[in-house]
Amino acid sequence: MVLIGFIGGFALARSGGTLPVPRTTPPPTVVQAPTPAPIPTLPPQPQTAGDLPPIDPKTDHIRGDFSKAKVAVVEYSDFECPFCARHHPTMQQIVDEYKGDVVWVYRHFPLSFHQNAEPAALASECANELGGNDAFWKFTDKVFETQGEWAYEKYVADLGLNAAKFKSCLDDKKYLKHVQDEMAGGSNAGVNGTPGNIVVNLKTKETRIISGAQPFANFKSAIDALLGS
Repeated sequence: MVLIGFIGGFALARSGGTLPVPRTTPPPTVVQAPTPAPIPTLPPQPQTAGDLPPIDPKTDHIRGDFSKAKVAVVEYSDFECPFCARHHPTMQQIVDEYKGDVVWVYRHFPLSFHQNAEPAALASECANELGGNDAFWKFTDKVFETQGEWAYEKYVADLGLNAAKFKSCLDDKKYLKHVQDEMAGGSNAGVNGTPGNIVVNLKTKETRIISGAQPFANFKSAIDALLGS
């Protein structure tokens, strides 16, 4: 008995003055607070362009009849960008589907990590100098169709342009400032990649930015909204 008392007393001392009480009831259930319902958010508003440089039929490359058009899609593009090549037929589809109501305006936005983008832009401007707007578009179509070849001399020969004058224009980088100015204008308008597209109502100047090679349906939604504004 003395030994038992001694052991009990030692255990009591080790426990801090109290003996552990065996748990005879299940632990209390913790009630979780209900998860609050998510706060409803409004759908994102269409992004509008910043300071878009005005469209000028004398200096811009326009596909379609600008004098009759109500809406323009201004494309800032890079000749080496694979997404721009994929987007090129979509832009043609837009012009074809809207039958004069929409024109396509092509502007340069050569990205620094595409080493062939700027030379191709300069080459397209030299083709334009020698053959006009029609030659520019045919040259542009060919570059995207054969992206990666960069066979400018062949394209120029196929178009019947003066090869020597073309080479001189390209070697002199005659249109470098023009290309750089277009890229700067695109950046000011909110373009940060290619293809960067700005849909604009030519009367109200209301705009929508559509970034990337998006499907025709996405352009249709923006164009229809601006045609009705």
